[in-house]
Amino acid sequence: MEQIEHKYVEVNGLKIHVAETGRGNSPVVVFLHGFPEIWYSWRYQMIAVAKAGYRAIAPDFRGYGLSDQSPEPEKTTFLDFTNDTLALLDALNISEIFLVGKDFGSIVISRFVTLYKERVSGFIVMGVPFLPPQPLQFKEGLPEGFYVSRFGEPGRAEADFGRLDAKTVVRNVYIMFSRSEIPIANENQEIMDIVQPLTPLPPWFSEEDLAAYGALYENSGFRTALQVPYRSLLEQVNITDPTVHVPALFIMGEKDYFLKFPGIEDYISSGGLKSSVPNLEIASLPEGNHFVQEQLPDVVNKLVLDLLNKNSKPQ
Repeated sequence: MEQIEHKYVEVNGLKIHVAETGRGNSPVVVFLHGFPEIWYSWRYQMIAVAKAGYRAIAPDFRGYGLSDQSPEPEKTTFLDFTNDTLALLDALNISEIFLVGKDFGSIVISRFVTLYKERVSGFIVMGVPFLPPQPLQFKEGLPEGFYVSRFGEPGRAEADFGRLDAKTVVRNVYIMFSRSEIPIANENQEIMDIVQPLTPLPPWFSEEDLAAYGALYENSGFRTALQVPYRSLLEQVNITDPTVHVPALFIMGEKDYFLKFPGIEDYISSGGLKSSVPNLEIASLPEGNHFVQEQLPDVVNKLVLDLLNKNSKPQ
């Protein structure tokens, strides 16, 4: 990762950690992570787009990794992350970008592209499709042990995670989220206990990768990570027209457990997604799981570069 440089940028009164590679005057691609990820989850894509003539920027959201915490992490919102992204662009004198997001980073993109359309040349999402900026109801019809419900319950996830070190929490979540079934605990079971201690890591995720994530979450803890996304899903957003017309791509792993969330497959297949983003294309990866950018980096890199090259001129 020696090609990737690191710095801190003052954003809305906080020091935000930014990983960056590529030439300063090139078209800019901003990568937004999900949970349990961090800037590091974009390591393959950042190097690929920089080699292709783009400038790659991947921040740690406030409260994640090496970025500052909010003064009151439990009040952090998706809108904070959205406005931090805008302020980061302004601080770096960047007028227009391509956005690439994964998991809840896709939800931040959904807000950013509807609020600040003039700043976006195009976007790519994976793990979670573009979702119209509105309160998100994922619990309907799912048992009490649904991980989103458990993580959303103040105190319960803190106690569950608190039994383990940060590295083990990340390990367990990576293993759970790599599967094709929604993580659901039994009535008298905690989410961390779904994964057995001797369960191996996914073959594409090394002990070195786990150590990198573990160190970053050891630094930040999970206070903000539990607030956003899990305790902010019902956040209200005042947007009159959620339709987005820029070029867009949804990279969909067909074995991604998120597709089994209530209403998601119907939203994608019935035309709801395309009505929100008319110029969106969908790339389906038959073996892809929730972490396609790490699991299948060469495939994802090609898809990312195809969209970028169709809609910009790299330098």
